[in-house]
Amino acid sequence: MDEEKKKRIAEFRFGVIADLLGHRKLSWGDRSRILREKASEFWEIPYSDRTRISEATILTWLRRYERSGRRLNSLYPQARSDKGTCRSMDEETVEALVQLKRELKGASVPALLRHARVRKILPPDFKVTPATLYRLFHEHGVMDKEVEKEDRRRFEAELANEIWQSDSMHGPQVDVEGKMRKAYLFAFIDDCSRLVPHAEFYLSERVDAYCDALRKALRKRGLPRKLYVDNGPGFRSHHLAHITASLGIALIHSRPYRPEGRGKIERWFKTVRSQFLSMITEKVSLDEINQALSGWIENDYHQRIHSSTKEAPLPRYLKHIHLIREAPKDMEDYFRKRTTRKVAKDRTVSLDGRLFEAPTGLIGRNVTLLYHDHDPERVEVLLQDTSYGYLVPLDVNVNCRVRRDHHLTEIVPQETPEESPEHYRDGQLFSGTKNDDDV
Repeated sequence: MDEEKKKRIAEFRFGVIADLLGHRKLSWGDRSRILREKASEFWEIPYSDRTRISEATILTWLRRYERSGRRLNSLYPQARSDKGTCRSMDEETVEALVQLKRELKGASVPALLRHARVRKILPPDFKVTPATLYRLFHEHGVMDKEVEKEDRRRFEAELANEIWQSDSMHGPQVDVEGKMRKAYLFAFIDDCSRLVPHAEFYLSERVDAYCDALRKALRKRGLPRKLYVDNGPGFRSHHLAHITASLGIALIHSRPYRPEGRGKIERWFKTVRSQFLSMITEKVSLDEINQALSGWIENDYHQRIHSSTKEAPLPRYLKHIHLIREAPKDMEDYFRKRTTRKVAKDRTVSLDGRLFEAPTGLIGRNVTLLYHDHDPERVEVLLQDTSYGYLVPLDVNVNCRVRRDHHLTEIVPQETPEESPEHYRDGQLFSGTKNDDDV
């Protein structure tokens, strides 16, 4: 407690005992009456929730003040000299209750009191607050919850591409057009061989960056049967879940705050920090650090004997090459984003500020659009999982020359104006004879 608070409390206490400090000596009856009145009043005690003050407390303040030669600092609050001990119980009772708590680990404090009285550790008329017992048990370390030991077993996939572990790591600062920006590393590791299908630094931790890394990993090393990832928001996106499910990959999330299940990728990140990033001593760009990382993985890490498998990652991975599932040729389509739109009456659909024309039969229907951010012109439209082809970007100039009929739509050829039409001469809009009076 700081000095200002102590002063305020001392000033309050002095105000309580001031009536008992008169120059004239009070009779015993007057003194008792004043004490009773003060003990029955409701007080606003500084820095306390209590509203009553006992007669014994008032007398204690009075004695301290008188013995100090009437110095205000004698009314400062004092720390307990017996802090850590229980005033309402002797040492034998405390030890017996602590021992009983160790025996009855799951018992609540009220249940523990009942057991103590049954065993005659406490007398029937013994009174103690639950807060006192909670504090007592905490001080003796017997209130800690028993944490159930988890069954954590070391595991290893039997075959290559059976399980991939994946995660992200905060990387170094890289030079981006003269400005230093933080890079983030996304990586995958094969559980069986410890081969790294792909690893790349990005300028963002968003799911778009992770999906780009995943697409490159699948292109290079085929499809895993399981993908074990973190429980963070970037790995919980519906887009990622749809991609993996469509490719027949089981997406598994680790339990929150339990990185032990992804121990192999975490251990590889440690290797990256100690063996690769420690060699990056100069300012580099994003492309330069990714080129250096790729060379280190292929020429160093994949060729070295791994301490756990006693084999180099690449040769161990190639032992199961005949079991690897290849990525489909149209894999890019699996990574397209999906969104729902309603086709307007003029059969247009809006996507990211661009207008497209849909087939007439889809007017007024809610359709699904499949597209890539990097290829905004190629948008496929689906209705109830049936493809209706690709949308056409809206061209209002073409539409103004389209004749609409119930049975026929005809585009009217656009007329090309002549260079010097008869009706436009010498700055005059209409043909006619020029008068001599005109100036």
